[in-house]
Amino acid sequence: MLTRKQLELLLFINQRLKEEGVPPSFEEMKEALNLQSKSGVHRLIVALEERGFIKRMPNRARALEVLKLPDSHSPSLGKKPGFKPNVIEGALGKVPPRPVTAANDGAPRSAFVPLMGRIAAGVPIAAIQDHSNNINVPPEMLGGGEHFALEVKGDSMIDAGIFDGDTVIIRKGDTAINGDIVVALVDDEEATLKRLRKKGDSVALEAANPSYETRIFGPDRVRVQGKLVGLLRKY
Repeated sequence: MLTRKQLELLLFINQRLKEEGVPPSFEEMKEALNLQSKSGVHRLIVALEERGFIKRMPNRARALEVLKLPDSHSPSLGKKPGFKPNVIEGALGKVPPRPVTAANDGAPRSAFVPLMGRIAAGVPIAAIQDHSNNINVPPEMLGGGEHFALEVKGDSMIDAGIFDGDTVIIRKGDTAINGDIVVALVDDEEATLKRLRKKGDSVALEAANPSYETRIFGPDRVRVQGKLVGLLRKY
């Protein structure tokens, strides 16, 4: 799934390659997508490359190759302008209190948590979907508060023991301290699972994989949606 801006950029690059045989410049991409800076273009290109849609040629200026386009029937193509991923607000508010199953002795043995979709452990993606179904988790994993589950997509948190395909359990909340692994919403559009670091007025989203760079934002660009409290894995 691509964000609206990622899809717009991918289609713009593909169209320019078809028409002129060379990709557009960063300035042309910035103007075409009505972005404020070239750093926004770079962020989108990195996202497209990490997800396998484009390839950058080393040691060649403006060298981009489109490897694939999304399926024309993909929901990503149907996004409306102004789309905001339903991370927590709205969706979780519709989820009834989690039911708890009990053993014959009456002691709770499991609890149900809403599975909200996928979260990126790599470059941010518009990852979160509306509540689709519930998953069964040990009640001792939850503690107090409201929780939701997300399927991990990507490998940027592998050194923290979080792998592609894992399911993470998140306690809903909008605050975190340095070192917490959080669900972060960037620019109200992209969601990612990263370790949070704050210094002064800067917010850093730190990967747990040396192959990924730490990304730094202003405080008004990142909103914490919840903190990691548990992990489920199938073998």
